[in-house]
Amino acid sequence: MTEKLDGDALMSLKIAFSYMPKAIEVTKYEYGDRYQIVLNHIEAVRETLLINDVDPDEVSGEIDPDNTPNSSY
Repeated sequence: MTEKLDGDALMSLKIAFSYMPKAIEVTKYEYGDRYQIVLNHIEAVRETLLINDVDPDEVSGEIDPDNTPNSSY
């Protein structure tokens, strides 16, 4: 996917991504044989956010700033 999303679609993707597990949390123990598929899905969403000039690591703070720890840098 190389096309940029419109504002509503991008906001929807940001919201969905904020509820996705972090890649480090995805293990074979937790997800069984599907763990690689889940990792692939997470990476696909991260790539789409980057294509749309969104830092995936900052999405949670934008979507839910009250429940996001303050940055230490």
